[in-house]
Amino acid sequence: MAEVKCYIPKTLEEALAIRKATGAIPLAGGTDLMVQHYEGSGLSPVFKKPIMIITNLCELKGIKKMEDGSVEIGALTVSREIAECEDVHYLVRSAASRMGAISLRNSATIGGNIGNASPKGDLPQPLILLDAEVELISLEGSRRMLLDDFIKGAKKTELREDEIISKVIIPPADFTYIFYRKIGTRRANAISKLSLSAACKVKDGKIVDFRASSGAAGPKVARGKDAERMLIGLAPEELKSRKEEFLDAWNGVISPHAMPEWRRNSTRRMLDYFIDAVASGSPEGIIE
Repeated sequence: MAEVKCYIPKTLEEALAIRKATGAIPLAGGTDLMVQHYEGSGLSPVFKKPIMIITNLCELKGIKKMEDGSVEIGALTVSREIAECEDVHYLVRSAASRMGAISLRNSATIGGNIGNASPKGDLPQPLILLDAEVELISLEGSRRMLLDDFIKGAKKTELREDEIISKVIIPPADFTYIFYRKIGTRRANAISKLSLSAACKVKDGKIVDFRASSGAAGPKVARGKDAERMLIGLAPEELKSRKEEFLDAWNGVISPHAMPEWRRNSTRRMLDYFIDAVASGSPEGIIE
């Protein structure tokens, strides 16, 4: 078996130069990549390209709250740090806190979780609901785009061969009600079978913002913006009169593959529960 070249850059600039020259695969926590390239018990993972270990690049670590209220999360920030940081939106903290075992949360990075572009990835789901952006850097400069546009499908992204994910930017978000739920085969340490985030802002007695996103429901995070717009402008008590129409519209967002009826029915029940809570005038905050 041919050996795979491994680079360990000391600076971000060095990492970008290596990436451009060799197309080496950035590897940090490795919780996704090592599993993807697993060859069996007792065998080393097999990579078709050189590997670049970027774990020690301090430039890509940390969480910052900016003056405009947005929050920037470095690509090498691990799930535990995200789950424990009060500056990060509750929905993202909730997803981070439910990512596998403690050992995984201490090594899995946000950059790896979104770069892997798994339909079952925990963090992209709430991030896409929050209209988060991703920053990509290369020797030529940087560019930003919505995470929803960056992830094109299962294991497919807009990342170029010379780029590295630098950070995730979460814009300010102010909701009256929020909801998060993850369904797995067991309560803890489970890969997501389905997840849902929902958020609603009520102002002056009217719904001015309503969002929902579902993970593991198709080749990428599902978000039905056309369905969301159906509820804008309604008073909370009017939600029930439009609920079935909204839920029917959301059915079309779920992929027709891989247990579609179970995913549609489960998503429908969760959204039904959230809408009823908002319509009934539940106390503002987290809908459990």
